[in-house]
Amino acid sequence: MSVSGSDHDCQNSNPLPSYPDISLRVSTSPNARAKRRIAALIEEVENLKQDRASKQRKTTYYVSQGRAVRRMVALYSPIEDLIAENDRHCEDEESDSEFTTEQDRLQRGYIELTKALPWFHDKLSNLDHEESEEMLKKLKRGADSAHGDDTGTLKELVASWVNIECNPSSFVRTDDKHCRGFVSDACGKLLCPAEWRWQDPVVRAGIRDRTTEFIVSENSWPSFMYENYEADPKNLERGLFKSKLLLMGFKAIFTSPSSANEVEGDGDGADIIENSRRARRRSDQAKVKTCIRFALSNVTSWRTVDGDFDYQMFWNNIVDFFESPPGPVARARVQELLEWWTR
Repeated sequence: MSVSGSDHDCQNSNPLPSYPDISLRVSTSPNARAKRRIAALIEEVENLKQDRASKQRKTTYYVSQGRAVRRMVALYSPIEDLIAENDRHCEDEESDSEFTTEQDRLQRGYIELTKALPWFHDKLSNLDHEESEEMLKKLKRGADSAHGDDTGTLKELVASWVNIECNPSSFVRTDDKHCRGFVSDACGKLLCPAEWRWQDPVVRAGIRDRTTEFIVSENSWPSFMYENYEADPKNLERGLFKSKLLLMGFKAIFTSPSSANEVEGDGDGADIIENSRRARRRSDQAKVKTCIRFALSNVTSWRTVDGDFDYQMFWNNIVDFFESPPGPVARARVQELLEWWTR
């Protein structure tokens, strides 16, 4: 079909669409631009401050929460080991696998961790690996800080308590640990294994000389853990964990150092603590016993092994005493002891 001349002229007369020239600018004053730029920068700085404040709040929270770990959960086991053991228990649940004593001990530690920090288990499940690593690092910082504070506090307090309780001829100095341990008669008597008599010069010399007949290890209960600091040779469980030093140490750590002076040593739980659940936690008591043993020694800085004495094994022995009693009769005695601490 042919196109008429008039139609052809109409098509040629239609203008092409126009587009804005992007090279053009709508003029604005330098002052206005500067103001807007400053406002944007201020907003950016405020956002950075808020992010930093949020991170700081998280850090403060995790560090403060971590202080409970070494006090109420496990004195030595890393949190990562507790987590790994719980995972292993979950994976082996269907296979009815047998677990070792150490694995069961770690699993009990994880359970205590979830009791001390009820939010921890769910929080850990919702974090990615990097976030969980950061959280664990902050918890560990708080745990180590609390442990350092506790040992530092008891270093001085225990010396004062020994001077009052034992009235030694030569007072134990609060500012010098070199004069403690078995070189001190007062501290030596308290550290002496319950099955031996410190008053016996043969025993005293053998311990100080570290002869093979008188090796002091973590496998014996020290006398400071007994009521009136004396053990019954015929029944080494009688009076065990009922010493006034332990009660004072417990109050100093879990309430305040000054409150330790109120202890009468009769096991009155209303005077020992405000919340008896803490006294029922076996790990709390193990913490106190381990720290007091360290405070009585002449070791100046915390370490796991002191001569023939292994503090970690000592901790495990105390926890196992409460957590794994051998049979119903022993369990009943443990329950009676816990009731003595909380009645």
